[in-house]
Amino acid sequence: MKSLGPKQKLILYGLTIFLSSAFLLVLEITAGRLLAPYIGVSLYTWTSIIGVILAGLSLGNWIGGRWADAGGNEKAAGFTLVLGAIFSFLILVILQSLAPVIQKSELNLLTSSFVYVLLLFFMPSLLLGVITPLLTTMALSLDSRTGHIVGRMHALATLGSIVGTFVTGYWLVQYVGTRNIIVGTAAALLILSVPFLLDMQRKLAVFLLSIGFVSGGMIFLSGANISPCDRESNYYCIRIVDKSASVPYGQARAMILDHLMHGINHKTEDWLLVTSYTHLMDELILRHFGQKVHDGLRYFFAGGGSYSQPRATRALYKDAHITVAEIDAAVTEMAEQQMYYKRRGAIIKHRDARLVLFDAVPDSFDVVVGDVFHDISIPYHLLTLEYVQLLKSRLSVNGLYILNIIDAWPDAQLAKSVLKTLGSEFRHVDIWADRIPIGPVRMTYVISATDKAVMPDKISSKRGFQRTWYRITNRIIPNEKALANVPLLTDDYVPVERLIAPLLFSKMGR
Repeated sequence: MKSLGPKQKLILYGLTIFLSSAFLLVLEITAGRLLAPYIGVSLYTWTSIIGVILAGLSLGNWIGGRWADAGGNEKAAGFTLVLGAIFSFLILVILQSLAPVIQKSELNLLTSSFVYVLLLFFMPSLLLGVITPLLTTMALSLDSRTGHIVGRMHALATLGSIVGTFVTGYWLVQYVGTRNIIVGTAAALLILSVPFLLDMQRKLAVFLLSIGFVSGGMIFLSGANISPCDRESNYYCIRIVDKSASVPYGQARAMILDHLMHGINHKTEDWLLVTSYTHLMDELILRHFGQKVHDGLRYFFAGGGSYSQPRATRALYKDAHITVAEIDAAVTEMAEQQMYYKRRGAIIKHRDARLVLFDAVPDSFDVVVGDVFHDISIPYHLLTLEYVQLLKSRLSVNGLYILNIIDAWPDAQLAKSVLKTLGSEFRHVDIWADRIPIGPVRMTYVISATDKAVMPDKISSKRGFQRTWYRITNRIIPNEKALANVPLLTDDYVPVERLIAPLLFSKMGR
């Protein structure tokens, strides 16, 4: 570094600030995907990620400023970058040890997400936060234009953050994978530290860099860099697992998106709906249309996932017209490659379901099936009054809309709000479940909406597994007052996280 002139040093300082800021945002965006298989993706998980990383960055900025005033120099910057690399490497080691402990604990999802982020990403954020004020202060000793230097360095830090965000979100996650991103970021930080360590005693510099590279090597040797995902897309961590034990004979597989099982498909029995809620949806369609189910009904599936329902619909009703809106093309590919799904004339659109419906003409569908809702990852715009109005305009007269949601029992606040919203457009809206629990529990509900006659109070399966489902509308909403305190969901107001708070703040959400 002694051989570099003031201009060259300013360029190096600016480049380091730019890259360190970019790497911090790379870690932040990657955090959401890295943790999705364990805690899902929701407003609360992203709040934990952003809040903890900003806290680390803020504390790092303060430490960096104090350190600069106390005589922090280029060696301090190099030492900080090496530590940042080491703690970045350790993210994967800590996750491998931490995940089993938290999964077995009594922590709710909200607390779990905070603990994960705090232990994994706080220290890398703090250390990378030191760099900008430290190098900016050092740059001021090389150029007397205070405003010019401060403005330039802050601009470079912001620009680095922007580049890190877009590169990670649009490219790295999908093509490189989260664990490789973490390891690559740590290695890049080590390389970035080298120019600042050149003037340090050779033995000490080699020692620090060796620690960093040995840490990275241990990651690979320990297997902590191996992703739990069979495939990572920009939307999900996709896993396919064997579920043959869930069927009476033959082989079956399940698709897991992030941390939630989305569906189970039997290898040879295309018509068999293994999960209770998908089975119920098919039985509701059968009760609603009777023999007309064989007359080539027009189906729209909002969400493909494991493609269990489109697959069964084609097997049961060969003249059915099937359209599927699945936003993630990788999910469709995995369903075709590993979940035994074949399109067989189905129209698949890799777009948001609301946009697909918007482009459709009125009276396009007889049945709309909504199967896009996870427990804490809920597409808000597919719950609102405006969406319901759009959806109904695309339904035929006396068409049927059915969807599933996950909520608490007995005080299902989200289910109540959905029912209230649907009830403003449909004459008959009902909530269904496969059991009536005794105490508080997490439940998968199916909600049906139509202008046709009311369904019976109880439905028993006519094919497949022997099951019975109950219309529990009156238990969830015993009187009009039960709906008075829940909001009508609109594009301007969809407080989903507040409505499913019991799943986030209690053991039900584990």
